[in-house]
Amino acid sequence: MTALNLIAEQPDFVVLDKPAGVSVHSEDGAGVVAQLSALRDEPLWLVHRLDRDTSGALLLARNREAAAALGTLFAARQVTKFYLGISTRRPQKKTGLITGDMQRSRDGNWRLAREQTRPALTSFVSAAAGDGLRAVLMRPWTGRTHQLRVAMKALGAPLLGDSRYGGAASDRLHLHAWALSFVWQGTARCFQAPLPDAGAFRHPVMCAQAAAWWPPEQIVMPAPSPAQLARIGADQEDC
Repeated sequence: MTALNLIAEQPDFVVLDKPAGVSVHSEDGAGVVAQLSALRDEPLWLVHRLDRDTSGALLLARNREAAAALGTLFAARQVTKFYLGISTRRPQKKTGLITGDMQRSRDGNWRLAREQTRPALTSFVSAAAGDGLRAVLMRPWTGRTHQLRVAMKALGAPLLGDSRYGGAASDRLHLHAWALSFVWQGTARCFQAPLPDAGAFRHPVMCAQAAAWWPPEQIVMPAPSPAQLARIGADQEDC
């Protein structure tokens, strides 16, 4: 069974520091939701998702009422999320807004198209991460499958360990769900998943840059216009 560490425990929900390489669902074995439910001997409800290879903050409801309310917050985009990524290549620009429709390519992967019918939107800023690597702080405004991985590829800087989208080889995907915040029962809540003690996340320069970026809400990066936000539609996935 995978070691599972909690970031926070509240009456209505828990926040798990999801390990990389484990699915949230039970696919070829028990997923993290089933594992944690068994460990705690209580049912837990998944209200958003992370890719199998993405680590970091995962919110799980402890009752049906909370699951419905939290799901509504995600659907209304009232949950702010920040991710950290690492690439071996420098993005085409230091900061910006990545926007475009997500389309399936012939090989089954996703790609970022020029069309803006229902665009995926990601704000980002990058900095040095040590040893020629680049750290990227990303704020997704939408939650499409593989959104951040495809956005990094579109910037010419696929994530380290992301062989599916052209990233350099590594023992793990260097994408981490770092923070999420929302208002719950009238109180602002913010939860941080510690940097993974693995791969290039351990580099002292990367650790220092993450500290300089905290809290991520204070980092200035381009945001979507009201017109762009009006076109994005509903999401059912997460990054």
